[in-house]
Amino acid sequence: MTDAVTEKVQSVEHIYEFLVQFLIAYSFQLLGAAIVLIAGVVIAGWVAKWLLRVQEKRNVDPTLRQFIASAARLIVIGLAVVIALGNIGISITPLIAAIGGLAVGASLALQGPISNYGAGLIIILTRLFRVGDTITVRGQSGVVRSISLGATVLAAEDGEAIVIPNRQIAGEIHRNSFANRIVEGKIGIAYGEDIERSIALARTAIRSTEGVAAEPPPQVGIESFGEFTIQIGYRVWVPSVRYFELLYRVNWAVFSALTGAGVHVARRFTPP
Repeated sequence: MTDAVTEKVQSVEHIYEFLVQFLIAYSFQLLGAAIVLIAGVVIAGWVAKWLLRVQEKRNVDPTLRQFIASAARLIVIGLAVVIALGNIGISITPLIAAIGGLAVGASLALQGPISNYGAGLIIILTRLFRVGDTITVRGQSGVVRSISLGATVLAAEDGEAIVIPNRQIAGEIHRNSFANRIVEGKIGIAYGEDIERSIALARTAIRSTEGVAAEPPPQVGIESFGEFTIQIGYRVWVPSVRYFELLYRVNWAVFSALTGAGVHVARRFTPP
């Protein structure tokens, strides 16, 4: 029992002596490395804030300027880490080789997320769309709320968040209507009615509907000729966040204006 205790005490003493010798031999290197790391983090923060201010003055897209500032911050911190490792005598060449090997393995295991990041980088740099735009892609429509490297988040009118992986957007055909979205509808008018008057009534009703965009102006006219009716079609721009609300309002306004003026509506509007 005494021998075991003595061996443990000696082991602790050896460890203590090793630590003391290590600190004596490398204390200045460790202190220098710590100072370099702290300075690197502080400078990286200053650089990121400075870049954000400069880009904000030049009206750079918020997503793009945040990405540039974050990338610059990571680069400065990476340089500080390399310098710190050099101060304590650690060669970075084997480390870089090891990181390269890990990156190859990780890229094979994480092809999906990595492809999302690559697509996100393309979206941010090429500025396919911006926060606040209304886009339609792969059957999903909404107002762009955020763009990150991994995914783009759309906000639907009912408050739902639609998260789309960026690789599902890059390379796809998408429609960008910016802040507005178009409402399309039509209503059947009997052949015996005054079509010019009916079009004027529909146009006036649409323009008087609260929330409808004045520019571009509403488009109203003959869309097609049916067997028993003439289809009066209309197209109008509305804010994307109120799309369905104003779709129903416009349809009701057109229907009410025509029937209230005595126009014979042979068939109610057909949803777009």
